[in-house]
Amino acid sequence: MTEEESRQRQRARFERLAHVVAEPLHRYLLRRTSADTVDDILAEAMLVLWRRIDDVPGLGQASGVPPDPDDVLPWCYGVARGCLANARRADGRRLRLVERLIRVQEQQPAGGGDHSDLHAALAALGALDREVVRLWAWEGLAPRQIAEATGLTSNAVSIRLHRAKKKIAAQLVGKHDEPTGHKRDEGRSGQ
Repeated sequence: MTEEESRQRQRARFERLAHVVAEPLHRYLLRRTSADTVDDILAEAMLVLWRRIDDVPGLGQASGVPPDPDDVLPWCYGVARGCLANARRADGRRLRLVERLIRVQEQQPAGGGDHSDLHAALAALGALDREVVRLWAWEGLAPRQIAEATGLTSNAVSIRLHRAKKKIAAQLVGKHDEPTGHKRDEGRSGQ
């Protein structure tokens, strides 16, 4: 049997299984979660069934013969139950993150620094330059790591980062009397 024939056979087995279990699993999930999440969880369950097609008890190798629902559904319900539990855990994590972000936002002092000039300077950059600066400044990545994340070369990242920092500094200096960090005569010999 060639690899192509094996894939076709596996696909046919999955299609027979899906034809038998998709609607019962949809009803099962619909009774246990909100209607707007049912399709996502069902899709995840079907993906697990595809990956574990050889583990499904009661799913025979005979081609063209649909499986008996009594043989395959209990195991498939277990898969759907696991996918539902994973979705609920993920929702819980998202909710806890949102709550934590709200608490952090509320804890920030009211007069805690106006960064609107910096955000405006960032917004003036191109999308890729802005992403390079954010990966460098906010995520603490080195140019070679940024290159890996963006698909650029390390040299291109270094050049983009240097130019973007110069543009940001020029915009911020234009808004303020002195550039941040250095005085104009610092580093020069006293003439």
